Amino acid sequence: MVKPTTYVNRSGIAALELSEEIDFDLKDFLVVVDDINLPTGKIRVRGKGGDGGHNGLYSLIYQLESEDFPRLRFGVGNNFEKGEMADYVLSPFNEDETEIVQEKIDFSAQLIEVFIKEGYVAMLNFLAKSLKD
Repeated sequence: MVKPTTYVNRSGIAALELSEEIDFDLKDFLVVVDDINLPTGKIRVRGKGGDGGHNGLYSLIYQLESEDFPRLRFGVGNNFEKGEMADYVLSPFNEDETEIVQEKIDFSAQLIEVFIKEGYVAMLNFLAKSLKD
């Protein structure tokens, strides 16, 4: 597990440096990002795709020269005024959001653990099974 210490829009540079140190297949490279295009606490998993307007994903796609890596997007909502996105995404969740967010963070941690141990398909199966319950 790696957490870049750079700005989100430079995440791709950190990933590229990692790929030069450690040889890995992009299918084994799960990216976890916040997403203002999803309601708070909503989780979306995809095996590949575009950046969806996310600067961190854009940087990763650009630097790795591929969209073919799995990603887990965690919804943080978009309850902010124009020009205030950075402050919004860097601020703590409000009291109303905290309980649902903590539950979804715990679930996301389970998804990530399944991905690490068993891979992307197993993670999707775990997610699908959880949605049925």
